Amino acid sequence: MDQPRYSRPQRFLHWTMAALVLLVYLAITQRDLFARGSAGRAAMLQSHFWLGLAVFALAGWRLVLRRKLAPPPVTPALPGWQHWPATIMHVALYAFFIVMPLLGLATAMTDGKDILIPLTDWALPPLLAPDESLAHTLEDLHVAIGEAFYWVIGLHVVASAYHHWVRKDDTLRRMT
Repeated sequence: MDQPRYSRPQRFLHWTMAALVLLVYLAITQRDLFARGSAGRAAMLQSHFWLGLAVFALAGWRLVLRRKLAPPPVTPALPGWQHWPATIMHVALYAFFIVMPLLGLATAMTDGKDILIPLTDWALPPLLAPDESLAHTLEDLHVAIGEAFYWVIGLHVVASAYHHWVRKDDTLRRMT
């Protein structure tokens, strides 16, 4: 008998979103390779915006699947005390997938930045009026949450490794 696993779409979304989040971080951290005002820097920023919005869109799909399909059980079963940290971790990750792109979008719009539709000169219509003070506040919040999530994502990876190599349960194998 096959061991229980997440559905193929759930596994696809998990690993696709992991790659996208990595690319979102790379795009924003590597933008300094390019001079301010250069086409390369603009491409990195636009990539950051659109990759973040892709994470947002896929998070919606992932939440629908999560609601529709129960997670497969962990074998051997988790000790009772591990349920609440796992729940907190997953809620935090899903909140991150939703809140960060919205904060980024609001930051760009209140800062008066265009979010160009890829491969065109067309921009998304701004839904918020420019407000320099609000833009700085939103950007500070976006950056602070992004930095905090290095730790959350790292903890998620460490917990997966712990389950796989120390506890020797099927937590990681359910997602592969």
